[in-house]
Amino acid sequence: MNQSVLKALKLLDYFSAETPALTLKEITNKSGMPKPTVYRLLTALEHHHFLSKTKENEHDSKYQLGLKLLELGQIVTDQLEVRAIALPYMEELGREINEVIHLVIVDHDEATYIEKVDSSRALRLNTRVGKSSPLHLGSGPKMLLANMPYERQQYIIEKSGLQRPDSSRPIDEDELQQELKTIYETGYAYSIGEQDADTTGISYPIYDYSGKVIAALAVSGLSSHFEGENLHVLKAKTRQTAEAISRKLGLRGPALQQGDEDK
Repeated sequence: MNQSVLKALKLLDYFSAETPALTLKEITNKSGMPKPTVYRLLTALEHHHFLSKTKENEHDSKYQLGLKLLELGQIVTDQLEVRAIALPYMEELGREINEVIHLVIVDHDEATYIEKVDSSRALRLNTRVGKSSPLHLGSGPKMLLANMPYERQQYIIEKSGLQRPDSSRPIDEDELQQELKTIYETGYAYSIGEQDADTTGISYPIYDYSGKVIAALAVSGLSSHFEGENLHVLKAKTRQTAEAISRKLGLRGPALQQGDEDK
């Protein structure tokens, strides 16, 4: 990792409840680094709002933690909250449908699985809590990608290279764009064999109180289980569970901008 980044992050460790504000001299003494180096790192942290600076007098200033850390901390809090709130609903859904259920979020431009409820079937999926995967593969990741602002969506698509896990031909970008548009319009995502062979996945969005999509509720299982009337049942129950989690998170009004695909 870049040494300057490590040094800058180390400076943040010197702030605490007991010492919420520190001068340049105090930080320099704690770090053991040259004063010009410390000043350069503090200036960079201040520029990106990780620190704020207040002038004590004409000779000295004090630094304290900035609002950017509050913003990032709120994101972590929201992630922990959605996981804790969603789990009982996921477990109840699991008892009803006996398929594998995942809770998926975006982290560092990838899809990360933050919760999982297994089925009792003899099925082992290539997923685990903490696993990350590209946002263009699987129903849960694609649900999240479809609900991103267009500019960020394009950046992630270009960055990913749209490769498949089996290294076969890349995914066609035009086809993916059309699929993402359909997901956004219908309010649900569907995938077959994209992460595990002979499996199908369906996903619905989970919204926070402001109506922003913050996670995807994904149900996966053998493709033979996702056919006919059973597919309609799985979709309906997954949608209802995603709606219930969203309302528990504070959403008011219509929960999902979906079409009439379940009719």
